Formats: sequence, C-alpha cells, structure tokens
Amino acid sequence: MRQVPTRRALAALLALAASPVLAQTSPTPDAPPAAATASEPMGANLGRIVKVDMITDQGPIVLELYPDKAPITVANFLRYVKEKRYNGSTIYRAVHTVGAPETGFIQGGLQNDPKRVLPAIKLEPTTQTGLTHKDGTITMARLSPNSATSDFVIMLGDSAYMDAHPEGPGDNLGYAAFGRVVQGMDVVRKIQNLPANGHARNPSMHGQILEPPVKILSARVEN
Repeated sequence: MRQVPTRRALAALLALAASPVLAQTSPTPDAPPAAATASEPMGANLGRIVKVDMITDQGPIVLELYPDKAPITVANFLRYVKEKRYNGSTIYRAVHTVGAPETGFIQGGLQNDPKRVLPAIKLEPTTQTGLTHKDGTITMARLSPNSATSDFVIMLGDSAYMDAHPEGPGDNLGYAAFGRVVQGMDVVRKIQNLPANGHARNPSMHGQILEPPVKILSARVEN
C-alpha cells in the first residue's frame, strides 16, 4: 500500500533548504524577507501560457507555466529565469514514495544561496489557483507559508497530499503549483533514478541527495 506523507513528514520532504539544518549549502537569515506581491517580480506575462526551456546535463525539460492562475508564483520563477539566476544551479534531490518508488519528486534551485536568492513570495494555495499536484506538476518548495524563494519541485505521480486542505488543523495550505512539464518527463524520471548517496545535513533527507547533483546549464523563456 502506498504511504501518504503526513503534514509533518511533508514539511521535511519538501523543505526549501531554508535553515542551517536543512540547507545543503548556505543557511537562511533568521527571518525570511517580506513576501513579494504579484506586481513586484517582473510582470509575469499575465494572461497567457509561458513556456520555459530548462537545459540540464541529463537532457532538456520544457515547462508550461500558468500566470493567469498563479501570477505571483509564475512571476517569481520567471524573474529567476530572466535574470539567469538558475543558470549554473542544480537539481540536487530525488525522492521516491515509500511503497510506490516510481512516484515522488525531484527538487532543484539555489538552496538559499544569499548571493542569488530573491525575497520570499506570498503563497498561492491550490484552493485559490485551481491547480493541483498531478504527474509533471511544478510547484514551489517552502517551509512556512509565504517562505518560498527559488527552490522548485517537479512531481512524479499524482500527489493530492500536496494540495491545500484548509479544513485540517495547523498548516494545511499545501504548496503553490504553477505549471507542468510538457516535454522531458523521461528526463525527470532519469534524474529521479540517479545515485542519491550525497551528504544530507538533515537526517530525513538521507538517501535523497544526488551525488553528483544534476547541473542546470540554462533556463530561458521560449519566444
């Protein structure tokens, strides 16, 4: 039987690398920057689908983003792309769901590098956007609400447990889905199955840190 992570377990699974314990590189400041609004990060080409080509050393991944549904999250991601902040970063984590190892996710980004990370953004939950976590969905990693910065996650398999469930107690706002992979899921699956024996500063990430990490050579918006 497939095990569905609890919210507490999920916080560890999808940690943004936003504390010294969880970071694989640089720690975050004690308090996250003020959450950005939709108008702050470079507009986002509101109202139309945007495609992003992400070239990794394992192959290309093409993303389709939905600024009409998740304008803040898409604008933030596009700012990292347009300012070439993802170029030279990595996909550093691969997770397999217990009992269903073909599902799970891969995670990449800047791991809170203080020289490259931008201010945190406001969370756009799935109850607001109408987007849900399906196979190929790209979503933002976070710790607390309104703490997401650069790190993103691409899902393998449907993952309703990552959607918002506000009827539950505590932090049940889920994660901000904002697009999906339209080409390159074979590359995503290949990355998920790469050796993951790298050093994990957080014990909950043991066996999930890619060694070596996958390099993101470039990311650009399609014309």
